[in-house]
Amino acid sequence: MIPVFFTSSTGNSETAAKKIATVIGNSQVFDLAKVGVEELTKYDKLIIGTSTWGEGELQDDFEELWDKFADIDFSGKTIALFGLGDQDGYSYNYCDAMGLIYNQVVQNGGNVVGSYFDGDYEFEESIAFKDGKFVGLPLDEDNQSDLTDSRIKSWCEEIKDSF
Repeated sequence: MIPVFFTSSTGNSETAAKKIATVIGNSQVFDLAKVGVEELTKYDKLIIGTSTWGEGELQDDFEELWDKFADIDFSGKTIALFGLGDQDGYSYNYCDAMGLIYNQVVQNGGNVVGSYFDGDYEFEESIAFKDGKFVGLPLDEDNQSDLTDSRIKSWCEEIKDSF
């Protein structure tokens, strides 16, 4: 089983998590705000997602969990990330929360898979954009919701081999 963890304020991250779980198959969805970050330690392969708020900040629930999250040893774990953001209204920090999570997971020994870029993004900067790709799957329900399902399907096909 590949668990999909999320935090969400508006429901968009939860919806994306459920779609990803459906495409991946043999998956279960967990709200980190309800189960706590300790649940992440139970799995060697997992998917984590959240949205970016304000000017590059973590979603509120993830922000509250951050100190405990930052203490997790991700050594030996394979992790794929997804993030939601608004590339039009916040083009200078699009999906930065995904980048913050990526940096912490890598710092704590995790193997992050699933970098993604389909060329159809319009943003100025993102700490989640490294070496010409995003560190995970970026989604924009505000401006490109019509591309969400195809992006999820494409990304899930790419990461399945890593799991």
